[in-house]
Order: sequence, then structure tokens, then C-alpha cells
Amino acid sequence: MIATIAIGLAACSPGAGTNHGSGGSGTPAPGPISFTLFALAELRGQIEPCGCTTDPLGDLSRTVALVEQARAAGPTVVLDAGSSLYDLSPVPPHRADQEKLKAALISNAYRERLKVAAWGLGPADAGLGPTGAGPARQAINVAADSGFSVEAPKIIEVGGAKVGVFGVVLPGAIPGLTVGDPGAAATAAIADLRKQGAQLVVALVQAPSKREAAAFVRATKGVDVAIAGLGAAAPEPDKIDRRAEQLGDAWLVVPANRGQILARLDITLRPGGAPLVDAIGPAAAQDERARLVKTIADLDAQLAGFAKDPSADPSFVAQKQRELDLAKARDQELAKAPLQAPASGSYFTFQQVTINKKLACDAAIDGAKADYSKAAGLANVKAAAARPAPVAPPGTATYIGVEECDTCHAKEVAFWKTTRHAGAWHTLEESGKQLDYECTSCHVTGWDKPGGATMARTEGTVDVQCETCHGPGSIHAEAEGKEKPKTLVLKPADELCATQCHTPQHSDTFQLQAYLRDVTGPGHGEKFRATLGDGPTGHDLRAAGLAKAGKELGAGCRK
Repeated sequence: MIATIAIGLAACSPGAGTNHGSGGSGTPAPGPISFTLFALAELRGQIEPCGCTTDPLGDLSRTVALVEQARAAGPTVVLDAGSSLYDLSPVPPHRADQEKLKAALISNAYRERLKVAAWGLGPADAGLGPTGAGPARQAINVAADSGFSVEAPKIIEVGGAKVGVFGVVLPGAIPGLTVGDPGAAATAAIADLRKQGAQLVVALVQAPSKREAAAFVRATKGVDVAIAGLGAAAPEPDKIDRRAEQLGDAWLVVPANRGQILARLDITLRPGGAPLVDAIGPAAAQDERARLVKTIADLDAQLAGFAKDPSADPSFVAQKQRELDLAKARDQELAKAPLQAPASGSYFTFQQVTINKKLACDAAIDGAKADYSKAAGLANVKAAAARPAPVAPPGTATYIGVEECDTCHAKEVAFWKTTRHAGAWHTLEESGKQLDYECTSCHVTGWDKPGGATMARTEGTVDVQCETCHGPGSIHAEAEGKEKPKTLVLKPADELCATQCHTPQHSDTFQLQAYLRDVTGPGHGEKFRATLGDGPTGHDLRAAGLAKAGKELGAGCRK
């Protein structure tokens, strides 16, 4: 199989054997044109990661710095398939002020710094309705009377190349939006772009699933590269495709969600009009070499075993030796030449660049994020103060706070004070996120419930207190010396933590038993703690994750 990979690239290179020299008239033929294309989609309003994970990914400041570095090195274009502005759709009314400010920050960064040349339309752009979607979008099958601002397909010149771009929204991609036939609209757009001299056609596709996006691209002739936004189906970083997917003559790129990984294509267009080839570039070579290391180790181990086995079939052993030789030769080849371009025809290399804390930050965008946090916090508190406080229906319990619990459960509260739950609010204050709707609810008790924390009132409810797990305690406390009514939960449901706050997005090292070892012990579930036995704690898992991520911080970045 390795030999097939090694020679397959040359075999499938378009235009192999075609003469791309002078045409015989003495006039040199046009030379190759190279440029970088960054493919974005599904930012979903994330201007920076929440910071709760051990290796936070996704940051608009770092993305801007990375793109500007590429732009300084050569011609660069940035395209976005949409779903960029909001993390909730529709946006709840109480969060509207914050989301408007954040959408304005993103739109300005896209226009002024990333210089996004074309922007598709996705469900996360519709959070505040059509008028909240910002600048005109590439969505040729969305009707003018939809309320969304739509622009026509266009030619973008980058490094001397003419790149034609259009966008479509597939049925069902944006709930409640009626769209026209995407296939017919795309066919007409491609024909017009080619007439205008487009050397490369890029489709910005919003689809409900990758299967539907792929079906559209496969059926649409004339597309070279398709960038797909998939709404809720957009992949997490560990699920992304490391290579572009070939669909006929087109290549499908699916960016990761929330800006955590940036898809980059370095494209070289040669004369002749042949389809693009996915060449082996440095990133792909690194991935392949990692696989080869494992293959070589496995084959070495097999051959060592055969050497000790007199009954081993010599022909089978010889076959394994040939596989080992090929694997080693391929590894050496990639080490010497990580870029393996076809002899003729146009090609690209592809990489998924992880946006982690080690990358440099852009100071202006970092400053804009800080200004946004202050403005959003003020707007949130003002709006929250105008909202009526939640009221409990008659006969239902309300939240009373840990100080009330302490009057009867001093040992439990004393143990709680030793846990990370007791410092949850402080971590928000350290990062200036205590007035951010995306963060606050998991660092307080009884969020937006009767007696619990609200954006306008946190007194007595900060931190993850007893009632977060055991439920509101007013009825229990009011009983005093009487028989206590069964209104509290002694053992919370196993799924409580994972569904409320310890989601993969916010708590990447979460394992229920390990984390329970941290929050139970002397004075608080000591017998239950014994049933958990020895094993890693949540603190252990998080410490290991932080150690793996390392302490290195990109140039110009705030902690």
C-alpha cells in the first residue's frame, strides 16, 4: 500500500506529459501563480476560548496574527462559509446587548483585519434576525425579500489569479428560511464566473450535514474548492478531516467549529485548466511520517518474531521485509522533500492549523476584546436590573446560600471550602468574565432561578455552592427541628455535572468518578468517597492536561 501512495501522486497528476513551455511563437507561456487561501466557517461568535479547558483553542486575536503573517509572506485571501456571529440562534432577549457588541467586533475584525473577501450565510448569523446578520453575504439562492443582505457572485484577484466565489444555502441549513434551488443557482453562477475569467471557483456552502454538502458538491460541475459550514454538525477539533476530500474534480474542506482550527490551502495554478491535485505538503508529510513510524515499528516487531519461529513461511517473511523496506524508503523520501508536487498541472497543499495559546496575538484585537468585555458587562448589568427577579411558584423551594447551610452542616461546608467549587467565582474575577453570559452561570449557584444568582444580583450566591448539586434549600431550612421534608437531592444524578457545566467544550478532562473524589471526603460523603477507591482525582487529570499543554504563551498574548 505504501508503494501505491508513493507513486500514485505522479500517476494521477492532471496534464501529465503536457507541454507547458512556449507555444512556438517565441512568447513565453504564462507561469504558475501561487497564493494562500484560508477557509473559515462556524466561528459562532467565539472571539476567544473560555479558558476553562487545559489547552484552550480558538482566538480571533491569534487568527488575525496568523493570517497577517501569511499575508506578509505572499498573496493571501480569506473566505468564510458563514455561521460566524452568534453562539445561540435565536439569541435570548436578555443576551441581545452582549451579542450585538460581539457581532460588531467580529464584523469589524473580518472587514478591517482579516479582510474577508467573501462571506457566506449560516444559521449562527440569524440569531438576531436578518437585520442582525451584518454585511452582504454570498447566498445566491436566498431571495431578496428574505431580509438578508445578499451580494452577487464575484471575482477576487489574489496574486494575479482570478478566483471566482459564490455561496449557497442548502434546504434545511437555516431553520425557517426558504431557499431556491441551489443546484440551478450554482450552475448559473459558475458559468458566469468562468466567462469573467475565473481560474479557480470556490463555493461557500451551508448545509445541514456533511453528507448533504458532499452530495451538492459532487453534483455541481465546475467547482474547484468547496468550503462547507455544517451548523450543529460542524466537527470538533478531534473529528476534523486532516486532508481535503476529493469529490470528482472538486475538493471539500470542512473547517472546525468556533475557530479552534484554521484550514489553510496553499494553491499553485499552472496554465492548462486541469483539475487541482492535492499534493503532499509539509503538514501532510508530517502526518504520513507519524503513521510510517508506527508501521515500521509494527513490521520490525513482526520480523523479530518470525526470526525466532522456525515454522515461519519464508515467502510471507520476505513480503513483510519488502513492506518494511518500502516504508523506510518512503519515510526517508518525505524527510528529504516534504513538498511533493506533481510534474504538471495545478495543485494545492492543505493543513489544519491549531489555534492554541502558543501562537502570537494581535495587540489591537486583544484590546478590542477587552473593550468589548467592559462594554458588554455594563450593558448586561443594566439590562438585568430592569428585568423582574425570578419568582418561585407557591410551595416550591428557593435558593438560600451556603451561609444558611453552614448553620446546621458546618463540617460539610468546611470541606466544601477546600474544593475548587469554593473558588469558582474568583477564577471569573481574575479573567474579567464575571459579567459575561457565556461564563457566569457555571460559577454561581441557582443561576436565574428564584433566590439564586442573576446578572444583577450575585450576593450570597457566588461560587458552586451546596445547592448546585443538592437543590434549593429554603423548605428544608424552614423545617428547623421538625421532620425534614424530602425536598433536597442527596445524590445528584450522574449526568448533572456533564450536562450542566462540565461539558467537553468547558471541561476537557472531566471524568465523573475522578471529579467526585475531589468533592467528597471527611464531613461530606465520606462513606461514598470510600466506595470510589483509589484512582486519579479531577485535580490529577487537570494537572496532567495542563502539563501536556505546556506553559508557553504566544508573543503579545495576555494570560
